[in-house]
Amino acid sequence: MDLGTKRVAGIIAQVALLLSCAYGTTGEEVCDSALVSNLPPSSFRSSSQLSSSHAPGFAKLNKREGAGGWSPLISDKYQWLEVDLGERTKITAVATQGRYGSSDWLTSYLLMFSDTGHNWKQYRQEDSIGSFPGNSNADNVVQYKLQQPAIARFLRLIPLDWNPSGRIGLRLETYGCPYTSDVVSLNGGSSSLVYRLSPGPWQTSKEVVSLKFKTLRNSGILLHAEGQQGVSLSLELERGKLQLLLRQGKTSPEPLHLTSLGSLLDDQHWHHVVLEQKSAHLNLTVDKNTERVQLPAEFSRWAIEQLSLGAVHSLRSQKPDASSKDLHGCIENLLYNGFNLIELAKNSDHQVTVRGNVTFSCAEPVSVALTFPGPQSFLQLPGTTASSPGGVSVGFQFRTWNKGGLLFTFSLPQQEGMVWLYLSDARLRLMIHKSGSVVLELSAGAALNDGQWHAVDFTARRGRLTISVDKGEGGIAHAAPSFPITAESQLFFGGCPAEEHSEECRNLFETFQGCMRLLTVENQRVDLIKVQQRLLGNYSQLQIDMCGIIDRCSPSRCEHGGRCSQSWTVFHCNCSDTGYSGATCHSSVYEQSCEAYKHNGNTSGHFYIDVDGSGPIKPQLVYCNMTEENTWMVLLHNNTELTRVRPSPAVSQHSVHFDYSSQEEQLLAAISQSEHCEQELSYHCRKSRLLNTLEGSPFSWWLGGPGQGRVQTYWGGAHPGSQQCACGLQGDCVDLQHYCNCDADRLEWTEDSGLLTHKDTLPVRSLVLGDIQRPGSEAAYRVGPLRCHGDKNFWNAAFFDKETSYLHFPTFHGELSADISFLFKTTGSSGVFLENLGIKDFIRIELSSSTQVVFSFDVGNGPLEVRVESSVPLNDNRWHRVRAERNVKEASLRLDELPVATQEAPTDGHFHLQLNSQLFIGGTASRQKGFRGCIRSLQLNGVTLDLEERAKITPGVQPGCPGHCSSYGSLCQNHGRCVERASGFQCDCSLSAYAGVFCQTEVSASFKPGTSVSYTFKEPYELSRNSSALPSSIYSEMTLRAENISLSFRTNQSPALLLYVSSYYREYLAVLINKHDKLEVRYKLDSSRDAEVLRSSVRNVANGQLHTVTIKRLTDSVSVQIDENAREDFNLTSDGEFNAVKSLVLGRVHESDDLDPDLAKLASLGFTGCLSVVHFNTMSPLKAALLHSDTSPVIITGPLVQSNCGSAASTNPYAAENTHHLSDQSGSAGSGQPLINAIRTDSALIGGVIAVVIFVVVTGLAITGRLLYQRKETYRNQQVKDRQENSQDFAFSNQADSQSVPCENPKEYII
Repeated sequence: MDLGTKRVAGIIAQVALLLSCAYGTTGEEVCDSALVSNLPPSSFRSSSQLSSSHAPGFAKLNKREGAGGWSPLISDKYQWLEVDLGERTKITAVATQGRYGSSDWLTSYLLMFSDTGHNWKQYRQEDSIGSFPGNSNADNVVQYKLQQPAIARFLRLIPLDWNPSGRIGLRLETYGCPYTSDVVSLNGGSSSLVYRLSPGPWQTSKEVVSLKFKTLRNSGILLHAEGQQGVSLSLELERGKLQLLLRQGKTSPEPLHLTSLGSLLDDQHWHHVVLEQKSAHLNLTVDKNTERVQLPAEFSRWAIEQLSLGAVHSLRSQKPDASSKDLHGCIENLLYNGFNLIELAKNSDHQVTVRGNVTFSCAEPVSVALTFPGPQSFLQLPGTTASSPGGVSVGFQFRTWNKGGLLFTFSLPQQEGMVWLYLSDARLRLMIHKSGSVVLELSAGAALNDGQWHAVDFTARRGRLTISVDKGEGGIAHAAPSFPITAESQLFFGGCPAEEHSEECRNLFETFQGCMRLLTVENQRVDLIKVQQRLLGNYSQLQIDMCGIIDRCSPSRCEHGGRCSQSWTVFHCNCSDTGYSGATCHSSVYEQSCEAYKHNGNTSGHFYIDVDGSGPIKPQLVYCNMTEENTWMVLLHNNTELTRVRPSPAVSQHSVHFDYSSQEEQLLAAISQSEHCEQELSYHCRKSRLLNTLEGSPFSWWLGGPGQGRVQTYWGGAHPGSQQCACGLQGDCVDLQHYCNCDADRLEWTEDSGLLTHKDTLPVRSLVLGDIQRPGSEAAYRVGPLRCHGDKNFWNAAFFDKETSYLHFPTFHGELSADISFLFKTTGSSGVFLENLGIKDFIRIELSSSTQVVFSFDVGNGPLEVRVESSVPLNDNRWHRVRAERNVKEASLRLDELPVATQEAPTDGHFHLQLNSQLFIGGTASRQKGFRGCIRSLQLNGVTLDLEERAKITPGVQPGCPGHCSSYGSLCQNHGRCVERASGFQCDCSLSAYAGVFCQTEVSASFKPGTSVSYTFKEPYELSRNSSALPSSIYSEMTLRAENISLSFRTNQSPALLLYVSSYYREYLAVLINKHDKLEVRYKLDSSRDAEVLRSSVRNVANGQLHTVTIKRLTDSVSVQIDENAREDFNLTSDGEFNAVKSLVLGRVHESDDLDPDLAKLASLGFTGCLSVVHFNTMSPLKAALLHSDTSPVIITGPLVQSNCGSAASTNPYAAENTHHLSDQSGSAGSGQPLINAIRTDSALIGGVIAVVIFVVVTGLAITGRLLYQRKETYRNQQVKDRQENSQDFAFSNQADSQSVPCENPKEYII
């Protein structure tokens, strides 16, 4: 049959199918015909019937024959009604009705489907909910449309609940239409179908293979597609999962694992598979779940030449691959690009080869399984008979997710003992008791809770006991008990009856939850259908003839790489090392920007930021520089140093690529989120041109922006497309005929540098330098790190000034998981922050009272609320943070830093949140219970809603919300003052002795004996400039009646002068350590009297540890406190006025004429140690000297080295400042250090500090010492000469990057 004939036949078949079914006006198939009403009574079966007039044949919708419907003999949960539809049928809906004229009806039920009348499969809504709502009376019809149509021949309905005033009563109808299919059965032994595909209409730009399969085995080749050069794709079943493997010819024997999908696919139920290839993308769909795979580039033009079904057959070999596992099972409706390949095989098409035992029907083995769903489940079977040989033999298979549970037990009445075979820690264990004591224990196997079927054999005979797992492959254990083991009493599987004190069954372990099948006792198969009919043994809460195991980890509900594990009833997500938290690893544990970290009170350091919160972009490590007015996010690449390009005549261009520490999507999201980004680009040149002229082609260019970047021909400081440098824009180039300094082509070193600030062209991806090959050309380039500040999302806010005002946005889509976070401030006591409604579902967050926030929603299981109560009012006009999350496991709500409140979701409930109305912010659709106040940084599933833009066009809502110091002002420490900004706040540290973003950084310095810091108060002539007072009163403005002094110090020097304040009237104040290592405060407030000495009782303050001193005086009352010691109070005898204060000195005092002799001697020694955060009233002299020496009235003499020696966390006075790391990872990723590729020159080596060691020799070698000194001086002069020569050769230095990660090296001031 040629292809044209096949296509005509296919059209005829489709027309026949059209005639067999009714179609609607839209062309879509109408599949809602009644299926039950015309069936004969023989098509109905039931567990029992109350009488012949209550037989199952009367259970037809709206019929009144017999007793008006079916009722079982006993109304309990073990009853069922079964319908045989005669052939496999597409079922789309089910309707139920109570028994006519009675009080008998169902209120809920389960639906089961089967192809054979065995191996039933429960129909679940949303893959979770098993029960269906029933009736509320005997007459009304309740119809339920199946979300996914079921294909089955048999339908079974199991009552769960019924009218408590009546009994089970039922009439039903199912709706659907005929189902046709082509089926092939493969029974191993290389049974397979092989299709040779010739070029033509088979192959298109999009290759699609679809099929259905069912099998009882957990491994086998489903499909093998081979193309040119032996490149092939395989779909292979392995441990019940479908693996997609790529083999790239014989050169690559190990296949490449592309993806895996599905689970428990060996359940002998139909599973739908679609494999779709388009270019280099491949979509694999198993049932309702799809995985997208990126194929290798060389695979994009691959075309299928041969398809093998059930086994691997190579194009170059007639024999199947012996190493592969053949499929045992059935395949249905195999379609390749729309062509029915099984139909071709049926018609013996020449392109199809049938190999092995292949039949065109599905012969299914009958395997009856049991499901033990709950804690009350058990199966009781009679033990061995007296005619059996001595001993006992029991075998079965089981599958479970639980690590523990009783498998079976029986008593040893003659021994007064018990035998238990059970699971513990996923191992098979045997324990035997005699007279209350353990006499034997065995174990075998491991990891038996993997959901796979495992075979267990227990044999005790002729004094030998054996337990084995998987026929010994999974483990085996032996013992030789000294007593006989027989099971003449009852055997109990899974658990024990509820009766207490049963001598036959005692369970010391958990009840088994899982499935069992192929039970044998004394090598005789147990007929479980007889058990179901109560003709054999006994049972409770079992589901017979089905295995109800569910893989709750396939597909995994754990997000962001969280690892899923499960038990029979629940799953758990392990979120460690993911950067996310919550029941499903949905919410990020990191903030979204450096700005957010700052407002949590953090200072500069390395932080992980997650720019899209719970979105797909992973967290990235950045440096947050919070030392400036703006909070900078610094993103490093592999070369931020100044790098020299040597001339190379053989190379016409020098190209360099920059690799960033962040991934592409992380970079672009960080740039987009920031208000401003910049990157320094500089070019140092000597006879090396850069951009040439406006008319000519540029010698050099760079690529920037998304992806590989776009070519940019402007330089730092200029505008995009201008082909200029900064000097060309400013008109100050060294040659005004050019637009870049380097284009002047001079022999002297010059440079073109500036900032790139256009976000569309950032970051710089690569750099191409062109004019470097000429003799004498030299150049160096530098591309700084990417720096961004401002978080557009963090400050995006709206103010709702009326209770009836609101903003609306498109419907929120958070079907399976939703997280909502925002900040609010208000003076109102209640109001709705957010609301979105569906037909029945909804989601809402509201301020229910001045101290309570409520998160409520409904996904179909009824409203659920999560509440958080605050101990302080929330209507205090300060910012409060709300974070709510809802997923399939739980709902959680967090308010500020209060403990998280959670509510668990039902295990088998609805979990899809279905909304369809607009999302309301600040109010509701009814315009009631509206919110008055500010909402800021509102994010839904990591996406920020632009409240400000929507507020601009909405009456009653204003964009933005000022007033942040009320919330964040407390972050400004140590007398820092909070200053409002349009977006955020800033700490003004001018009145604080501390520095830093929050005035929290100690300003400290290391002092040496010659170090002196003198802070001068107002000079007399300054006071008299604007004063008409007499000269005798010009000092009155600097007369003090009180002081507030604080400082920290660390020293081993004793005695030592810490602080000295002088006066124009020969008065002074001195703070010192005396020779007894105690602190003294000396006041001389009357020049005619001796100084008053106030001695602290605190001992040993010169011990090298950090001490903090606070001194307060008010007229004649003085208090001194050292560290956490008790405050000490003193009284002065002078008048309490410190007149005409002149200056404050730290360290050595040079003008000591006014001092007492002993104090003058101490002042001349200077101070050796550390002084930190020195504060005198409103002045900070040490901070002024270190940070503002050019603008402050301060004089520095001697070496003054800034350090962090005043940090309480550092015992080493010269230790570097610690940076903040929020990562538990180690190595280069967290170091924040750029890779160095800097210029290395001789001057850099010579410019270091040369250590000069002078040896003191005996007096007789004085002449030799003098000669050595002369040689040293000659060498030093030569160094200076070499340094000058090198400086002329290369006239720029490799300076530290002032915009990069701040350096913590000490600063030294020597005057």
